[in-house]
Amino acid sequence: MSAKLKKLSDLSKRGPHRVLEGDLGYTGLPGKVYTPAEGKNLPGVAFGHDWLKDVAAYEDTLRHLASWGIAVAAPDTETGFKPDHAGLAADLETAMQILGGVRLGNGNISVSPGKLGIVGHGMGGGAAVLAAVDNPKAKAVAAVYPANVAPSAVEAARNLFVPGMVVGPGEDGDSLFDPGNPAKLAYNWAGEVVYRAPKKGDQQSFSEDNLVKRILGLGKSDRGLQETIRGLLVGYLLHQLDEDKSYASYSEPDAEGSGVGSLTGEKLSKAAGLARDNAGFSLF
Repeated sequence: MSAKLKKLSDLSKRGPHRVLEGDLGYTGLPGKVYTPAEGKNLPGVAFGHDWLKDVAAYEDTLRHLASWGIAVAAPDTETGFKPDHAGLAADLETAMQILGGVRLGNGNISVSPGKLGIVGHGMGGGAAVLAAVDNPKAKAVAAVYPANVAPSAVEAARNLFVPGMVVGPGEDGDSLFDPGNPAKLAYNWAGEVVYRAPKKGDQQSFSEDNLVKRILGLGKSDRGLQETIRGLLVGYLLHQLDEDKSYASYSEPDAEGSGVGSLTGEKLSKAAGLARDNAGFSLF
């Protein structure tokens, strides 16, 4: 019997906190900070954007996390055509340090250095993995439709022992045009990992820059998918970073919810493109 992703519909809606927005640039790192209006020892995450995106393409998602009591620092770097993936990973590390070490708001907000994580979408998901390897500050990672990066996040995951959530296509997903293999990333993850597969979700649907997508012919935003993934992120991060046991099911590998499945075991290895007889000998 699979665990149930409790309160997913509630977590997909805006949380109880009023949200404050700040400029990360005053620390020397371009970007934005979103926090609840008040709170002590809050959990916090650095957030990495996808290729050719910027922070503005995720404003609703970042505000959503803050409305549930999670502080977010989002670097607005490596937004060009030829980004430095390792550079973005380094900026995520810096953003995490800023959250845990810089006074926020008017003294009504503090983030616990022991409750920090990294979240990313597409390229930012791959960079989040790179930033978390051998990083004692990172307590959890969430990679949403992670894309291929250099150095390889799929390879780096073999040395990543912190808990992780990977959001990617399901068994019937068409990943032919997706720039990555989320299932293989999850399969290689050395620590505890969960793989969530929202129905009809894909890499292009999560960011909020709908007009840009239409102009470039890159599909369109999917508000329902965005809300579902926001709920998954909130539940997972509140359990992993804030140790809120009411969301423990979000860390269960086989948990399922409305419109969301999970891949484990053979199903995950199959989605990763690994045949049963060589699943233990993947080179990547």
